[in-house]
Amino acid sequence: MRGTSWAIDIDRDDIAQARLVADPEAPLAPGQVRVHVDSYAITANNITYAVFGKPAGLFGNDQGYWDFFSEPGGPGRLPVWGFATVTESAADGVAVGDRFYGYYPMAEHAVLTVGKPGPGGFTDITPRRTTLPPIYNQYQRVEALADYRAADHDYWPVFRPLFLTGWLIADQFEDEGDYGAAQILIASASSKTAIGLGFALKQRAARPETIGLTSAANVEALAEQGIYDRVISYDQIMTLNAATPAALVDMAGNGAVTRVVHSHFGSQLQASIIVGKSHWDAQVDVEGLPGPERQGFFAPGRSQKRIADWGGAIFGQKIAEAWLAFMDIAPRLASVDKRGGGDAALAAYREMLSGQADPQKGIVVVP
Repeated sequence: MRGTSWAIDIDRDDIAQARLVADPEAPLAPGQVRVHVDSYAITANNITYAVFGKPAGLFGNDQGYWDFFSEPGGPGRLPVWGFATVTESAADGVAVGDRFYGYYPMAEHAVLTVGKPGPGGFTDITPRRTTLPPIYNQYQRVEALADYRAADHDYWPVFRPLFLTGWLIADQFEDEGDYGAAQILIASASSKTAIGLGFALKQRAARPETIGLTSAANVEALAEQGIYDRVISYDQIMTLNAATPAALVDMAGNGAVTRVVHSHFGSQLQASIIVGKSHWDAQVDVEGLPGPERQGFFAPGRSQKRIADWGGAIFGQKIAEAWLAFMDIAPRLASVDKRGGGDAALAAYREMLSGQADPQKGIVVVP
């Protein structure tokens, strides 16, 4: 007899409505595997996934983040990054006990459809996923990860996808001559993506000044990390020199902060890039903003560009070098807060959604 595991269902129209549900284990179809989700992280990035769960044009089609793990018409299953072990296999090339890093639903188990299995891993070819960005559909064997170190295990789900996004943003800035900016303002600077961006920018010998924008309560602790050249609170934005060319990278999606920056710098704001929506319930007021038109940053698209530019091997090598350097300091940037079971998973989601999560802790759920 097959068992029943847990999953978390989220209302597609109201992401504050989430509940723990039983998830019966159906028989596998040929080519499928069932995995036990061993651990995953819940971060502000996952809230962005929920905000853009419904189609928003990100993928160039009528799909959104809910389409990775739930069929249209039903509740949403939130994507998370983590590790899993195969518990049942009906697919050639993938055996029970194999471990993979990748994209999973916020649940105890997941069923994946194996395509192109090999020594490095496989691609999920579930029909609804084949028209979604390829980077989300790759499952990498833990043993094949060149930059995996056992000591860093818990930091992989907490930082890896977010560090990659931050690194790609920094790469775009360098590629674009920093847009002519002498200072880069990074909103929601305590977020993991922002920290990755700040770290990547700091590795450059010649670069603009980096200024982290955060809530007043976070300023002192964030400044002590040494990731940014300066850290100020949102209410201090007006003290910055408006004559100095600037760029804004907004991880928060808070319209009020965006308006203050655009209004203060005006034509001296060289670029305004929005990355996430961690302030998911903040009022969006961006009509008639002075300065440049805001542009979205989409990490999968940037990754595909750089793989085309450099080739997959060089792209992977560059990421690995940057990641290992970052892992050397990650333990002093955030501690890992491990939580076990479905109730803890639901509580962690609600905590992140409410903005009450400690930015200096990485929440890792162990189903």
